Amino acid sequence: MNKVAIVILNWNGVHFLKEFLPALVSYSTYPDTSIWVADNYSTDESVEFLDKQYPRIKQIRFNKNYGFALGYQKALRQIEAEYFVLLNSDVEVTPGWLEPVIRLMDADNKTGACMPKILSYNGKDHFEYAGAAGGYIDKFGYPFCRGRILNHIEKDMGQYNDTREVFWASGACMFVRSEAYFKAGELDADFFAHMEEIDLCWRLKNCGYKILYTSESTVFHVGGGTLPNNNPRKLYYNYRNNLFLLYKNLPQGTLFFTLFRRMVLDGISGSIYLLQFSFSFFFAVVRAHLSFYRSLQKLRRKRKQNRIRNGKKLDKQIFPESIVFNFLLKKRRTFDKLNFHPE
Repeated sequence: MNKVAIVILNWNGVHFLKEFLPALVSYSTYPDTSIWVADNYSTDESVEFLDKQYPRIKQIRFNKNYGFALGYQKALRQIEAEYFVLLNSDVEVTPGWLEPVIRLMDADNKTGACMPKILSYNGKDHFEYAGAAGGYIDKFGYPFCRGRILNHIEKDMGQYNDTREVFWASGACMFVRSEAYFKAGELDADFFAHMEEIDLCWRLKNCGYKILYTSESTVFHVGGGTLPNNNPRKLYYNYRNNLFLLYKNLPQGTLFFTLFRRMVLDGISGSIYLLQFSFSFFFAVVRAHLSFYRSLQKLRRKRKQNRIRNGKKLDKQIFPESIVFNFLLKKRRTFDKLNFHPE
């Protein structure tokens, strides 16, 4: 069994493999580390490129595109390592990126997952949308990050140069303890893509593990490599999976009231799309809710399997207000303005 297994899930990303594998191979010299590419039935030259240029990289080849969650689920079941590193194919790593994170996780076996500082590949002095300096959610389930609240992305000026507990680690570059990963129940394949890492981190926390961020490691993420942010399909997954996330993990005493208010907010969002004649976005919201209702029976079974908190107390890493209200009405667009101190 390896100490560390770096696992890239690839789908038609040969251009990213050509761009970012050289640095990954050069800078992943931590002892007993293996690199894997799990291919989601690519139709480009990904497999041929790996066979020819990187024969020492281990491959897992699927006969269909399983998406992010199920693809990783199937891949990680075939890999034995103490730590998995889930790494997007569009991430550029830097020298010494592995060592500080592994050292941090070795120091405390209650650290279930950890993430590095994630900066934008296309603007390297700014944080990247998907993860930035550690993720959180508000009381309605809306995700945000230190360094990125809604669509406002901060410049990296060292303001998040620390190591601290967060609510979720980005799936773009997530270090996860394999024992904790399987104990929490793996990535949920029904998510397909988007927010599955938040769901996993919430379940890890419900199992008693911590999620950490450290600035001692830095990577650069292109972002939007699979679906751009203005894609109705991505909007569908975001709305649907957020409902999945809340239903599966909220404490019993807050479940109904939170879901009801979230549905009202989604209805307002859908109405705005309709008034703007953004019909594809409007129907994406409608389809997301219909899919949620059809999935309720399965979600109930999953909820029973999770270690749900009793009462109404939310995890201390959940922002107890509305992030949208703070952003739009109170003009609080950076983490330090939220008056949120969850340490």
